[in-house]
This record gives sequence, C-alpha cells and structure tokens, in this order.
Amino acid sequence: MTATDRGRITRDDLEAGFRSLEGEVDDRKEQAMGIAAVVGVAVVVGVVLVAYSLGRRRGRKKTTVVEIRRV
Repeated sequence: MTATDRGRITRDDLEAGFRSLEGEVDDRKEQAMGIAAVVGVAVVVGVVLVAYSLGRRRGRKKTTVVEIRRV
C-alpha cells in the first residue's frame, strides 16, 4: 500500500523512498566517477605535454652552439 491509500506516511514508506533515492544517487555517482577519471587523465597528459614543450623550448634558447674549425 502507498501513503495515499492509508492517508498516513509510515516509517516503511519513508525508508522505501530513501532506498530508491540512494540507488539513483549511487548510479549517478558511478557515472560521474568514470567521467572524472577520464577528464583527470586528460588534464594530466595535457600538463605533462605543455611542460615538456616549454622545457624543450627553453633548452633550445639557452644552449650555446660551439663551432670547431680545422685549420
């Protein structure tokens, strides 16, 4: 029976409602965790690539080229 059939809301009605909400929240949480993991990995890879390219550029600017000629 539902709450509208009896006219009163019982503890069992509340518990059933909360259980159904908890199940929905758990499903959405699992979906969000998967998406968050993919986004996190993408951000880390992006940061590593940017750091690598900036370091490589800086290294090219600071290196000295020494030319040796035979006489």
